Amino acid sequence: MSRHKKHAEHANHERWMVSYADFVTLLFAFFVVMFAASQVDKRKVGKIALAVQVAFQQLGIFDSSNTHMALSLSEPMPFSDVQMVENAVRTEALGRVVSETPGQPVSATHNSTDDEIRRQLEKALAPEIRHQEVLIRATREGLVVSLREIGFFDSGSATLKASAEPAIAKIAAILGPRRDNLRIEGHTDNVPIHNSVFKSNWELSTARATGLVDLFVTRYHLSPERLSAAGYAEYHPVASNATAQGRALNRRVDIVILSGNTPAGPAAAALRAPPASTSNEPTR
Repeated sequence: MSRHKKHAEHANHERWMVSYADFVTLLFAFFVVMFAASQVDKRKVGKIALAVQVAFQQLGIFDSSNTHMALSLSEPMPFSDVQMVENAVRTEALGRVVSETPGQPVSATHNSTDDEIRRQLEKALAPEIRHQEVLIRATREGLVVSLREIGFFDSGSATLKASAEPAIAKIAAILGPRRDNLRIEGHTDNVPIHNSVFKSNWELSTARATGLVDLFVTRYHLSPERLSAAGYAEYHPVASNATAQGRALNRRVDIVILSGNTPAGPAAAALRAPPASTSNEPTR
């Protein structure tokens, strides 16, 4: 028999490429998954953000914040905006769990007393509310009765209209017997004022607030200890100053019915006022 010569085996130095290819494939799959997870559907999250924002505003949460998240529905929402929504949800949930005293859950932003006084005010001021001259809203500090300039003041003036006195009398009749502290806030739009009486919107907003305080004390005999006045000029709007409609909503005097020991601060931005038609915007 013939003998076959055995050839020597050569070492394969390319086996590492198999492991390397597997590693690269896994790495590619990992980054694809990470990229897909980071692309949030902005349309869906935008709807969630809007729902959370509306719910919080109706409850009076974040009442001193003027920040409104832009809800574009065309591109994925940035991760920072997603975090903002998630943090808001966590804050709201935490507020319902933490207790002021052991065994006593934190109450909502209003109680039965607030509901009762709101019903009384809405019933008494039904004509003014219907004509969009008065807006009543709840905040964390208490109820806010917004008196719009169009129904209560002439443009650039701090003198109350004679036609507005019945509405003020109804408010005083409801608030007079109560013990709640009241903060009267004057607000304007961002259009500079031009007249011989007031040099700035600061002066106009303060004059309107102090004038209403004086009226409550002298004519309707509310206790001065319950009252305070503040002028915020154009710096706490409830609507955009870019439109005539928004500027009309911003020109107002807010009567803040404070509930409990509430820290001082503007109640203006608690809730964006609902749209209202403004036929003729007075010029100043």
